[in-house]
Amino acid sequence: MGKAANPMKHSSPQILQAANGKPIKLWTQGVPVEAQARQQLLETAQLPFIFKHLAVMPDVHLGKGSTIGSVIPTVGAIIPAAVGVDIGCGMIAVRTSLQAGDLPDNLHGLRSAIEQAVPHGKTFGRHDQGAWERVPVAADQAWKALAGRFKAISDKYPRLEKTNNRVHLGTLGGGNHFIEVCLDEHDQVWFMLHSGSRGVGNAIGTLFIELAQADMRQHLANLPNKDLAYFEEGSRHFADYLEAVGWAQDFARQNRALMMQAVIAAAQRVLGKSFAASLEAVNCHHNYVQREQHFGREVLVTRKGALSARQDQLGIIPGSMGAKSFIVRGLGNPQAFCSCSHGAGRIMSRTQAKKQFTVADQVRATAHVECRKDKAVIDEIPMAYKDIDAVMAAQSELVEVLHTLRQVVCVKG
Repeated sequence: MGKAANPMKHSSPQILQAANGKPIKLWTQGVPVEAQARQQLLETAQLPFIFKHLAVMPDVHLGKGSTIGSVIPTVGAIIPAAVGVDIGCGMIAVRTSLQAGDLPDNLHGLRSAIEQAVPHGKTFGRHDQGAWERVPVAADQAWKALAGRFKAISDKYPRLEKTNNRVHLGTLGGGNHFIEVCLDEHDQVWFMLHSGSRGVGNAIGTLFIELAQADMRQHLANLPNKDLAYFEEGSRHFADYLEAVGWAQDFARQNRALMMQAVIAAAQRVLGKSFAASLEAVNCHHNYVQREQHFGREVLVTRKGALSARQDQLGIIPGSMGAKSFIVRGLGNPQAFCSCSHGAGRIMSRTQAKKQFTVADQVRATAHVECRKDKAVIDEIPMAYKDIDAVMAAQSELVEVLHTLRQVVCVKG
């Protein structure tokens, strides 16, 4: 794998100091940071168990409880709402042996084949268009490997038993989740997708956020925000949450792998030929928590919309629908807790985007991409996101770019 030139200039973090709290280090030079997001960061930094400092990525924006695009190291406590409800959300990408010339001139058939191969979309009333009607053999086999641990969790928390779990394994979901066919700087074809732990992860996240708030009911008034409710290590729900969140992260990783297999098979059917699709593969979370060693101490690191970027670790930073994406190599920056951004980051809410832009705007912005161009996806329009080039320039001391990808097909839930 050849190392691509990295033209981005060096950038150091800005420091924001919270009153009665830990410092906040922001890799945000040249990108906008909304006032509400800054306030949210200041609130999180006041928690007594934050280790060293918060690290803030250039895609930072307002989130529920904690700011999306932040790295939150803690000792002796964990904040379920900081991890959120899309537990284990992340990316998978594979480089294939295909070249751009191997793709058909009209890509609509390829998009349709992928849409048929992978359930996608949201739940409307009782109809869940994003679930399997009949779970395929590969997903069933993968579920069997997860089922034992899930039973142990749901025996303790029966509310989780009747969630969408097995029927969501190998499915995309909606919102900003996507599947793309991309070309790199050498016109080599990549497949890339973005999803997480689906309905069951949402249920686990929601349940433990509620439990944290219930456990802390008498202390909530002393918190800057009720969504910063936490479990202390050794408390009743701390170990159970770590067990459940770890399982959801494994579900998410397996979910992405199954979808990628389905996408490759669909492409082989459309193209009428086999091809290699494991020349370079990355499967990484960007919404998760795990134990790590930093500054000589074992800490819990919550990455809420951030990616692990240890020295030489490969990662994926997608732009918005219609913008380029990047395969990166981590530089292992200790001040950022070896992290980088998880994408471009929104500059406006979904509601704002739907009010501000039209279908005609969406058509223009995605003219070069075979994708849906309708009212339902206006909230994902590229102009609702930060400039991915500015985001990448702001984190040049966190990662180096190996490949630049441009999408030619995009499937949205």
